[in-house]
Amino acid sequence: MDEKIILVDKSDKEISLEDKLEAHKTGKLHRACSVVIYNKQGEMLLQQRAKTKYHSGGKWTNACCTHPRPGESVDATAHRRLYEEMGFDCSLQEVFSFVYEADVGQGMIEHEFDHVFIGKYDKRIRPNPDEVENYAWWNIKDLQIDLANNPGHYTPWFKIIFKRVLEHTNQ
Repeated sequence: MDEKIILVDKSDKEISLEDKLEAHKTGKLHRACSVVIYNKQGEMLLQQRAKTKYHSGGKWTNACCTHPRPGESVDATAHRRLYEEMGFDCSLQEVFSFVYEADVGQGMIEHEFDHVFIGKYDKRIRPNPDEVENYAWWNIKDLQIDLANNPGHYTPWFKIIFKRVLEHTNQ
């Protein structure tokens, strides 16, 4: 894994580049983006991360998430990764950002300045099997119950994003 990610300070100012794996081993703060997708029924699209992912494999999370490449805007990153992971693109709007730090197992720490985008989509989904084990549309009330009853089934960042997205979308 030779991919470089962007290290930032707590105000998202770029500091330097770091090898992705090294940044996750040391827990250095880096830039990320996450995408939340709703359908016409108000259901949220979740993906189950491929079990082969280097961390959080098999856990359920938002439609997609990733790190911007050097020189790439977070907006462009969100669109790129939505297509790469879920096989579609749609209009997206950045709604908030937040910083979090979480132990994600396998000696990895996610410490991200995460930009969160929301979109709506109702057409065909073609997930990339290298990235996505499964996907499902979830009713918000059912998802709230499952998150409360089975928090270990979900990624740490999704638990934060879910609460914040509901605040921003009045769900």
